[in-house]
Amino acid sequence: MTRRGMIEDIDPDAEAESAADGDEGDDRRYRAGARARLPFEGRWRRILLWGAPIVVVVIVLLVVAYFTPALSVRTVQVEGVSTVPEQDVRAVLQIPDGRSMLRIDTDAIARRVASLPKVRSARVQRVFPSTVRVTVDERSAVVFFDSPQGPHLLDGDSVEFAIEPPPPGVAKLVTDHPGSADPVTRAAVAVLDAAPPALRAQVGEVVARTVSDIELKLRDDRTVVWGGPDDSERKAAVVLPVLTRPGTVFDVSSPDLVTVR
Repeated sequence: MTRRGMIEDIDPDAEAESAADGDEGDDRRYRAGARARLPFEGRWRRILLWGAPIVVVVIVLLVVAYFTPALSVRTVQVEGVSTVPEQDVRAVLQIPDGRSMLRIDTDAIARRVASLPKVRSARVQRVFPSTVRVTVDERSAVVFFDSPQGPHLLDGDSVEFAIEPPPPGVAKLVTDHPGSADPVTRAAVAVLDAAPPALRAQVGEVVARTVSDIELKLRDDRTVVWGGPDDSERKAAVVLPVLTRPGTVFDVSSPDLVTVR
């Protein structure tokens, strides 16, 4: 076939019709895509139309609550105090009059309250619309030791927190170097803490010579030889049954081989 014949075989009308069909298909696809985008764009417009005023209102309310007396502190409740004077707690709160509830630093207030010697821990809560609640966990004396300044009270963490007469029923600690930093003192407190409550109520003195030589002197003149804090759970399990036996010295320092004299 000649080059002239090849050219003559091409139908210009067919090419034009094909091109028109392609353009029409592109137009249909464009219109379909545009219609698909319209609902999506409409939803976003509605969201912006309704959401923007709400966001503005929320921001305004937060600003008003934060910087104005609208949500200011009007009441401070102090709970859990018996040995700690309530006025001592209120003195360290440092909450200015008219301070917004949202501007109260509850952690800082709790730390200031916990710095009081007789306070073990403190919790500070906002109770909207206008109340701050302070809950105090006080230290309680487990043992005391005598000194020229007077009786020193220690709690269950071996923290020395007061110099004053001990409450009734608190055992006296007898050791060479009593104090919070003394290992023997800490061992003695740990032993007394591990003893059964029924036994602790009978203890008048805790005599601690070393960390492994600790005795509990009962108020009826009997003695429990405890040893050290090791194996205290097993010692606590056997000591009360042993105390039902006749005798004055009850040695549970080796709980597998208890002796009574």
